[in-house]
Amino acid sequence: MLLSVDRSEPAVRQSVSFDVIAAVAEREGIDPLELEPPEYDALYDVINPEALDALFATRENGRQRPTGRVEFTYCGYQVVVTSDGEVEVSDRG
Repeated sequence: MLLSVDRSEPAVRQSVSFDVIAAVAEREGIDPLELEPPEYDALYDVINPEALDALFATRENGRQRPTGRVEFTYCGYQVVVTSDGEVEVSDRG
């Protein structure tokens, strides 16, 4: 008897740090891979990407993190990341 096994991977979510890069690249009208020094700031020069990802990652026990937000300036934009994974990029005011 031949058994069929679904080996498809569940949808993998991008990291929050990549979402920040992608959102700023979209505002700049470029591909995220083009958002690199020396023309643009490196994200790690502004904020620790691994810490940012860990801050909003699901806990090891599977529970969601409580609400919260982080704000910082990156490539001349004001960036706000919220605990629900939203990344907002706006002009600095």
